[in-house]
Amino acid sequence: MHSAPARAQIRSGTQDVQIYAGEIFGDRLTKTRLSGQFPMLDDNPTFGGRYTYDFARQWGVQLSAGYSPGRAADVAGGDSNLGLTTADLDVLWYVTPGLDLGGHTLMPYTQLGVGYAWAHLDHSLTGIVGNAPVMLRDSNGYTANIGFGARYYMTQSLFVDFDARYRYLSRLVNRHGQGLNTAETTLSLGYQF
Repeated sequence: MHSAPARAQIRSGTQDVQIYAGEIFGDRLTKTRLSGQFPMLDDNPTFGGRYTYDFARQWGVQLSAGYSPGRAADVAGGDSNLGLTTADLDVLWYVTPGLDLGGHTLMPYTQLGVGYAWAHLDHSLTGIVGNAPVMLRDSNGYTANIGFGARYYMTQSLFVDFDARYRYLSRLVNRHGQGLNTAETTLSLGYQF
């Protein structure tokens, strides 16, 4: 009975689903100052779900979708809620599948992926760029991420997953936008079948 968690492993054809919660760490939204300040995507919580299909013992593909109820801060006209939705397709490489740690399987991995991000501002950001008044609205763009993580199996099918990623977002506002360099850390509860 006590050896079952140590027998948990990735095999060709296994699948899992996860729900996660964590934190996304923001960056500047624009490449130029808006009324003397750089609007920022604030650090905020994030949550979502993931589905993984393992096509080999050390390789899998993962589809994930997440949402962060963030805000655009440091805006002269007042902060605005900025909801951020992401959808990614990632490739996972299990570095040492089936590693035993205290009678439970520990599975470190790396991942690399691309996707799309949608921003939703509650209201437009207004201010001055140079000598001209501007109004910035939300925008959508591509995203890319790379990271690492580890799964710890509590039973043969149930696991917790810690994941840390660097995430690039191409843009979130329609004018004067820049690429954002963000980080994302999550903790998941998953079930493998």
